[in-house]
Amino acid sequence: MKITEQITAEMKTAMKEKNKVALNTLRALKSAITNATIDKSGIDGQLPENEVINIIRKQIKQRQDSIDQFEKAGRAELAENETAEISILEGYLPTPLTDDELTAIVEAAITETGAESKKDMGNLMKVLQEKTQGRADGKKLSQEVMKRLS
Repeated sequence: MKITEQITAEMKTAMKEKNKVALNTLRALKSAITNATIDKSGIDGQLPENEVINIIRKQIKQRQDSIDQFEKAGRAELAENETAEISILEGYLPTPLTDDELTAIVEAAITETGAESKKDMGNLMKVLQEKTQGRADGKKLSQEVMKRLS
């Protein structure tokens, strides 16, 4: 089942269960996906799964930023709500790579591309993003690459 179909099905379930947090989270996610689809390929277009995963990651990042702001303002109840939304969104991400798997993929990509310095990072990151297919966060990928390149 595609992620967008799964989101729609779980929206229906959340409506039946009157789960407001899940329903609001899924509606916001579906809206973000729809907006990105329209921007990229028109009203009848479809986004590839990897782009949908990127949207989910962006939604999670937004909520993490909100948590930081709420905690600084002393609004723990709002931070808890954002944390609940993050756990819902994380359910749509593929299983993340372990540190060992990530290291092996980075090493293989460096060998494959012949990357030797930080100036080769752009090409290396493109290859890595294709190989990891959304299973690794871009920030974590770039940190691992920086360890390997001088």
